[in-house]
Amino acid sequence: MSQAYAPGCALMIYKPDLAKKVVDFLNLQSGDIPGHLICCRHNPKLQVGTTVINTCAGCDRRYRELYEGISTISLWEIIAESKAFPFPDYSGIEMSIHDACPTRTEGRVHQAVRKLLAKMNIKIIEPENTQAQATCCGDSFFGVLSLEEVKEQMKRRSAEMPADQVVVYCISCIKAMHIGGKEPRYLVDLLFGENTSIGTYEPKEWHDELRKFIDTH
Repeated sequence: MSQAYAPGCALMIYKPDLAKKVVDFLNLQSGDIPGHLICCRHNPKLQVGTTVINTCAGCDRRYRELYEGISTISLWEIIAESKAFPFPDYSGIEMSIHDACPTRTEGRVHQAVRKLLAKMNIKIIEPENTQAQATCCGDSFFGVLSLEEVKEQMKRRSAEMPADQVVVYCISCIKAMHIGGKEPRYLVDLLFGENTSIGTYEPKEWHDELRKFIDTH
């Protein structure tokens, strides 16, 4: 069975060096796993039987639903079962967690993410609406609602978080939690001991940046 690692367009915009750290770890643990930089919205041109390792909730859903003969697994599931990953210790710090919309039906992802946080000694304070019942961060409404309404939804979802620091595993959720007044902590950053950057966060500017990358990949 062949494997490939798809960091996703958003991570490649956010921190391409972080995506390289993921590839380096996967290669160290499992042998030669090539990077796959074709956007999941386009024909992946992968061999039938390939399993795509993803770090993007949107990629997870599209590889599950759109491409016959291609399967997918999240990086979270792989690292959660790893005996070699050097987990940092966050000394029991309290954080809330926001689950990404495309994984709402994927208990395997929710469980793996929480297992990772436990391994990093992070105490999770769950919001009332979480996992399969998680409320959208607001970003999915871009292009459907007005910008003002999108940002209001971001603020509403952020207000549901009991802790000031919020773990997210979607780059767009970083932007949403920031707009909502919380301190987002991106899961890949946490795993590799890095701070989370906000970058472009206004919804229109962020989606323009994302669309430009998607169109060229």
